Amino acid sequence: MSNLILTDVDGVILDWEYAFNVWVQTHGHSRIEGGEYKYSIGKRYGISEEEAKRLIKYFNESAAIGFLPPLRDSMYYLKRLHEKHGFIFHAITSLSKDQHSCKLREMNIKKLFGETAFEKFVFLDTGADKDEALEPYRNSGLYFIEDKIDNCVTGMNMGLQSLLMTHGHNMDFAHPKITHVKNWKQIYEIVTGE
Repeated sequence: MSNLILTDVDGVILDWEYAFNVWVQTHGHSRIEGGEYKYSIGKRYGISEEEAKRLIKYFNESAAIGFLPPLRDSMYYLKRLHEKHGFIFHAITSLSKDQHSCKLREMNIKKLFGETAFEKFVFLDTGADKDEALEPYRNSGLYFIEDKIDNCVTGMNMGLQSLLMTHGHNMDFAHPKITHVKNWKQIYEIVTGE
């Protein structure tokens, strides 16, 4: 398993925030000033948490979920890790339990990152924590890339090497055993030592 990397999808390999922002504006909502520094979608758009959850689920189960763009330089460096160094990936994503959404996500990822980079997809319900999904990898020392602080800490506590993809909502978080990364170039350098 030394050539395996575990990764979240939204905010790590795909730019969910950008796509959601474009989509939610067509549904009459705009981000409030400073909203990019909030993890909560409700606080980001000045709506109730209940309405935020409804919109996220609606978006995650819409056709739009099959067309998310890559995040930053993820496409180049993830492919390079796979093609040059033989790494394979397991995607662990809190998307939806809707089978059509899951299929669209898988198609989107394979279109951007190739047919062979991702060996496994673990689909969790919208907003679900990743404790159970990470359990099979406990104490493996594998790299786990995530942007949600709670999931990153869970991974670290399970004996994974957690890397936190930096965003406005998590940039102030600090932990001595969790490394912040701004892009996939940094992940590439950490993993390969190049």
